[in-house]
Amino acid sequence: MVDAFVRPARPDDAVAVARLQLATWRIAYAQVIPATVLDALEEDEVAAQWHSAIVEPPTPRHRLLVAYEGAEIVGFAAIGPASGEDLVGPGYASEAPTAAGEWDATALLVNTLLVEPRWGRRGHGSRLLAAVADLARQQGFTRAVAWVLEADQATRSLLESTGWAPDGVGRVLDMDGTEVAEIRLVTDLTPADPQ
Repeated sequence: MVDAFVRPARPDDAVAVARLQLATWRIAYAQVIPATVLDALEEDEVAAQWHSAIVEPPTPRHRLLVAYEGAEIVGFAAIGPASGEDLVGPGYASEAPTAAGEWDATALLVNTLLVEPRWGRRGHGSRLLAAVADLARQQGFTRAVAWVLEADQATRSLLESTGWAPDGVGRVLDMDGTEVAEIRLVTDLTPADPQ
């Protein structure tokens, strides 16, 4: 049986997380994100950003979780409170209104969820999402949102298979002059009524 698990990231994970992110983006998003953007990403800079996110997160509720198979990091999830900008649109006004740059107390943002393609379909994404939901509930979040590239069917399928759904809100990112569409998926984190 393969040893597979999820744990909070440690500072020495930053290089492996950066390497995994860049490899995954360059494979999975090559037809979506302009080559100029992908080529400009330097592993050292990305690793430094992840190191900072681990040791000096914006809030104590921001976390980076890593998925392992054996001794290798195969995926990760970056999470934290959603901002007011993440909750625009009908039905998702914050219960505790946030000013620009402030964080919502009840809505979690799954900022990044990646599993390296060669490790896909082995349960790592589901383990990451289960760990995210457990941690979110422990921290008092009652709902979660994720912005997903419209062309990213793998992430969308994973989220939808675990109860997430598009809420009809989208946005367009400008990536070096190329418009890249994202959709928002949401889920309820309140525990089911045991009846």
